[in-house]
Amino acid sequence: MQQQVPVYTLSQLVVYFLQLGTWGFGGPVALTGYMYRDLVERKAWITEADYKEGLALAQLAPGPLAAQLGIYIGYIHYRVWGATLAGLAFVLPSFLMVLAIGYIYITFQGIPQMQAVFYGVGAAVIGIITISAYKLTTKTLGKDKLLWSIFLIAGSYTVILEQENVVIFIAAGIVYYGLKYKKVLTGKTTSSFAIPLLLSSSFTPQGQSLWQMFLFFCKAGAFVFGSGLAIVPFLYGGLVKEHGWLNEQQFMDAVAVAMITPGPVVITVGFIGFLISGFPGACVAAIATFFPCYLFTVLPAPYFRKYGKHPGIKAFVDGVTAAATGTIAGAVIVLGKRAIVDGYTLAMALITAIVLWQSKKIPEPLVILIAALLGIMIHFFKQ
Repeated sequence: MQQQVPVYTLSQLVVYFLQLGTWGFGGPVALTGYMYRDLVERKAWITEADYKEGLALAQLAPGPLAAQLGIYIGYIHYRVWGATLAGLAFVLPSFLMVLAIGYIYITFQGIPQMQAVFYGVGAAVIGIITISAYKLTTKTLGKDKLLWSIFLIAGSYTVILEQENVVIFIAAGIVYYGLKYKKVLTGKTTSSFAIPLLLSSSFTPQGQSLWQMFLFFCKAGAFVFGSGLAIVPFLYGGLVKEHGWLNEQQFMDAVAVAMITPGPVVITVGFIGFLISGFPGACVAAIATFFPCYLFTVLPAPYFRKYGKHPGIKAFVDGVTAAATGTIAGAVIVLGKRAIVDGYTLAMALITAIVLWQSKKIPEPLVILIAALLGIMIHFFKQ
C-alpha cells in the first residue's frame, strides 16, 4: 500500500480539531459536513475517498458519528498518534464547556435561562444542519439512482422510527455491492463489525460509584450506533427510568446542554456525570463513552486503509455511505420537529438556511450567537 505524503502537519490537524470542537455547532450532521467542507474541499488535506471511507466506518462501528470520523481522519496520515490527538482535540473544548455549565447549573439550582437560549439556538441549528445535509447529499450520491434509493429508504426509516439501525447500513453495502458487481457474497466484508453486536450487554450499574458509572457509560459508547440522536433514548432509559440518577427535568436540561454547546452531541455525558458525581464523575462518564468508539475506529482502520480502494470494497462503502447520508438527512427532520415549535422558530430556521446558502463567509458561531440573543428576546417578549 502506497502512503500519500500529507500536505499538513499533525499540529495543524490538532489545531483544526480544537477549533472545530470550540466553534462547531449543529451536532453530527453539521460536524461531518464541516469536515468535508474544510478538509476535502477547502484545504484538500484528505481525499474524498478517504472521507467516504471514514464516514462508512463511523456508521458501521458503534459510538458517536462525528467523533469517530474525526478519529479516522487523524489516523489517515498519522496513524494511532494522529487518531488519539485528533480525538482528544475534538472533544476537549466542549468537555470543558459542559463542566462550566454543570457548575453553574448546580450552583444556581437549575438553568431556566438556558431554555430561552435553546429556543433560538435550536431553531438556528436546524437551518445549519439542513444546509450541511444538503451539501453532503449532493456530493456523495451524484446521479446514481440505486444510491438515491438507498438514501430514501434509510432516511424514511429514521424519520418514521426516530432511530438508527446498523443493519440498514450493512444491508445497503451488501445490496449495492451485489447489484453492481453481480458477485456471490462470502460475508467476510462485514464479519469484523459483528463483534460489538455479540458482546454481552449485562453491565448494569446499581448505584452511583465511579466504577458503576464507568460500566454504564461504556455500554452507552459500545452499543449505541450513529449519533447523539441514538444515544439520547438509551441514556434516558438508564439514567431516569432504570437507575433514577437524574430526574426528568435534569435529563431535559442535559439534552439542551448537548444542543447549545459545540462539538459532539454526546459530550453531554460530561454534564450528566458532573451532576451525578462532580468532576470525577464527568471525567469517568466522558472517558467511558468515548473510549469504545476510539477502539472501534482505530482497530479496523488499517483494513479500511488497505482494502478500501478495492472495487468490491469501494462498492460496499458507497452503499453504506448512501444509507448513512439518508440517516443524517432523516435526523434533520426528526430534530426539526422538536426545535420548530412556532412561527418564530420556523422563521429563524429558514432565515439561517437562506443566509448560509447565499453566503459562505458568515461564520456559524456568529449565527448561533445572534440566534441565542433573539431566543432570549422572543422568549421574554412572549411572557
